[in-house]
Amino acid sequence: MIAVVLISVFLATMIGIGIWGMKRTTSLGDFFLGGRSIGPWVSAFAYGTTYFSAVVFIGFAGKLGWGFGLNVLWIAAGNAIFGALLAWLVLGKRTRRMTQNLDVMTMPEFLHERFQGKYMKMGAAIIVFVFLLPYSASVFKGLGHLFEVNFQIDYNIALLIMILITGVYLILGGYFAITLTDFIQGTIMLVGSIALIAVLVGKAGGISNSIAMIIERYPLHMPPAKQPGILMLLSLVFMTSFGTWGLPQMVQKFYAIKNESLIIKGAVATTIFAIIVVFTAYFAGSMSHVFYDSLPMVNGAPAFDRLIPDMMMKHLPEGLMAVILLLVLSASMSTLSSLVLVSSSSIAIDLYKGHVNPEISKENSLLMMRFLSGVFIVISYFIARYELAFIVTLMSLSWGAVAGSFMAPYLYGLYWKRATRAGIAAGMTSGLVLAISLFFILGPNNSPIASTIAMIVPFFIVPIVSMFTTPPDKELLEKAFKNI
Repeated sequence: MIAVVLISVFLATMIGIGIWGMKRTTSLGDFFLGGRSIGPWVSAFAYGTTYFSAVVFIGFAGKLGWGFGLNVLWIAAGNAIFGALLAWLVLGKRTRRMTQNLDVMTMPEFLHERFQGKYMKMGAAIIVFVFLLPYSASVFKGLGHLFEVNFQIDYNIALLIMILITGVYLILGGYFAITLTDFIQGTIMLVGSIALIAVLVGKAGGISNSIAMIIERYPLHMPPAKQPGILMLLSLVFMTSFGTWGLPQMVQKFYAIKNESLIIKGAVATTIFAIIVVFTAYFAGSMSHVFYDSLPMVNGAPAFDRLIPDMMMKHLPEGLMAVILLLVLSASMSTLSSLVLVSSSSIAIDLYKGHVNPEISKENSLLMMRFLSGVFIVISYFIARYELAFIVTLMSLSWGAVAGSFMAPYLYGLYWKRATRAGIAAGMTSGLVLAISLFFILGPNNSPIASTIAMIVPFFIVPIVSMFTTPPDKELLEKAFKNI
């Protein structure tokens, strides 16, 4: 009953914020970037809540905590240091300044204006659409199952409820609504994370006893022959930490911050958020060794996704369980709204406005963006509802394919004047091809290694090709690097 009340209040608040955001949204720039007027704390929470979705708390933390034991905290450290702090310090100021110099709002627009590639924007937009839309569907799917299990609501009805709520506040309020809801959702995530770990540690007899029990029981549950190797651990650290540097839904937060002077504040706030949320999530996952004698099984297969949910259902009081449900819901909805916004922009801004009708009016651009956001949410519903095999594969490929395509081109675009159009195109192509081919060659279980290779190789391809191709125009470089 407590959970129903809290969830109802939460969802009603999200709708109210959408209506409020609508009053502040009068242009495409308002809808997609909040008019580039977002403060550091709100930007930090928007970055953090987009970064850490329900997948971290439910599936990822449980599976990796069981597989790595306390070593999983190296992944948490990488996320906080490289994925949060260093990302803001390395990317924040230059992204804010250069995207303003070039007057761009999206990753495909940035690549097009920075390197003047005729079809670069179209290719980048297709990559965003193809791989991020299934990713958003996977978040919908997780939310549907969460409501089905905890509220005995039919999976399809749960999906429809999530679509309705997310659609209302996103379509009405755009980025203004997203950032404010992210701030509220981020606060819930902080409170819920601390409360979760406090109760679990208390049940285990304190922090020292918890650590001692994990160390003692981990080799019993995972004999040395079955323990993941150092290569897998390093790949996971790299993929989940540096991968965010090439994800459009993450770097968009730097486009929108009010001014460069707020970057340091945003970096500190994001890092604090990441340390609290990701360390508690992964430590809770490693505590599965305290509360389980063996893995739960479903149809003869290990059910990693049930480790943390079953642990919470058994050991948390009703009131706190309601807060944790809000935590998971918040983590999912924030990620989902950012994914839908970026996916719809690939069509509305990058393809239609960029190629089909560049002279479209401000009012019609905003209307199209709202319309496509709604369309994409509905498409996400059908993808989540009907789990076709190739869609499931795209979900698994999404992180590596997008980060592999964009990470090196984006960083070279920010920092290296000698990078050429041909070099960037080669880098994007090599990252995408490697992410897809290695996924099938190495197998889904080794996808972190495949993704890591796909992200690293373009850093060598871009300079090699650039040194043998025509340098970029000097006037373009002066415009892009003005005051940088």
